[in-house]
Amino acid sequence: MTAEIIKEIRSVSKNLSRAILRGLTLDSDGKTVTANIITDEAFTPADQMGADAVIRKYVPAYFESKVVISKLTPDAEMVKKKIEEAVSACSKAVYATLSDNDVKVSKSGNGFHYEIAVAQSIAPANLCERVNEYLQSQFCGEFSGECTVSGKNLEDLEVEERHDEIEFEMPVRTFQIEDFEILEGEKIRTTAVYMSDLNLVSDEVILCGTIEDIRERTYASKKGVDKTYYNFVLSDTTSRAYVSYFPRLKTIEKIKQLKVGDSIVCTGLNEWFNGNLRYTAKTIDFGRTPKGFVPEKRASKPVPKYYKTVTPQPYTDFEQTYLFKDRTVPSCLKGHTFVVFDLETTGLNSSPVSGNMDKIIEIGAFKICDGEITESFSTFINPERKLSEEIINLTGISEDMVADAPKTEEVMPDFYKFCYGSILVGHNIAGFDFKFVDHYCANCGYILERKLIDTIPLAQELLFLSNYKLNTVADKFNIEFNHHRAIDDALATAKIFIELIKMKKSLPNFQ
Repeated sequence: MTAEIIKEIRSVSKNLSRAILRGLTLDSDGKTVTANIITDEAFTPADQMGADAVIRKYVPAYFESKVVISKLTPDAEMVKKKIEEAVSACSKAVYATLSDNDVKVSKSGNGFHYEIAVAQSIAPANLCERVNEYLQSQFCGEFSGECTVSGKNLEDLEVEERHDEIEFEMPVRTFQIEDFEILEGEKIRTTAVYMSDLNLVSDEVILCGTIEDIRERTYASKKGVDKTYYNFVLSDTTSRAYVSYFPRLKTIEKIKQLKVGDSIVCTGLNEWFNGNLRYTAKTIDFGRTPKGFVPEKRASKPVPKYYKTVTPQPYTDFEQTYLFKDRTVPSCLKGHTFVVFDLETTGLNSSPVSGNMDKIIEIGAFKICDGEITESFSTFINPERKLSEEIINLTGISEDMVADAPKTEEVMPDFYKFCYGSILVGHNIAGFDFKFVDHYCANCGYILERKLIDTIPLAQELLFLSNYKLNTVADKFNIEFNHHRAIDDALATAKIFIELIKMKKSLPNFQ
């Protein structure tokens, strides 16, 4: 049946001629079947209506039907990742011998061509055929590939044990644009990508939001002539996007009339630039988010079955067992699990769309169960960039200390597993730490639940101090620690949190 549906959808128009059906899902209301369609061409309202009609034919009358069409243009890195997933599913033996340079991908016509370097005599005869089938289920376009001989000697290969991964595709959420009106574009835009999901590379990404800031700037062209461009800050309530825009001569006067508070639709390019994603608008039109817009909850990858890189360690604190110390646990702490964490980073930029977002270089975390600290989680992280002298002096963390540390994508699945099902606690967690772990976990497909307790407002409510910096609050409770190291700051914060809850005798509202 799927083949029949796809055939009919592709016949709707040339814009959907290479479309794929990612899946049919039954929404939580149990009454609506949603079809998720991916295309690599810009589509029109007529295309949407045609796809709606096709899906309606195949959905039983007692269900509502809904079609969500998204435009996705993959790049070579996205395709390479999917090839590796396909090889893993087809042949564990081949996958175990692959190194990063063994898969090469290049653009070819309406799709991609790839080469997989395989140790002699272990590749299944139909490996490329099965890889192609998987790629065609994920992306539009045509794919071709071949296996080449890698020259590796199997006897010399040391194959590490690999735990099977749960296959999961992070969907890109979209919403319907309302009150669309052309300003300078040539096409009607009907759907926009959530700004919080703006982590894809594509030559056409549509954003819709309200202007929160607009700056007119100039740059010198190659001929030395001053040219005007604009920087916008847009918000669709899920996140903010920082947009660069180079106006056309025929529409610059219209663009100059835009102001803070206006709702616009941007069609543009999202690409890697200096290690970060950068969005550049090609055209700007009018449009807004739906009235009463309630963002759809983002799906998360399942919790990993195993710790692969960082394994938590049991924690025993002498003070917790000290006979003469008050060990009374407030009833509000019982039956709950908290993860108290702190980060050291390469800087203070916690916004993924404002330019060069900083990286985490150390995570320190402690788990509190029924009012007692029971486990620790600690690791350095290689930020894959140089550390500034300021950060080295502030934290005491040197280049050598992070050079051989695991990378962010290796650590965050383990950190997500450590945090899963827990209330997250930190000193300025809402304003700083959570933004980093939320972003880098999401990049790996893991969505942290936003149940946060910040010890700064909690301390401000209960204590009268000259300031509420971590060391000042720690001094109030005679807690000694090595400040500006994540593991030490996290332990101090965990102890402070327990003492503050003992004073309050109830849990505060989540941030």
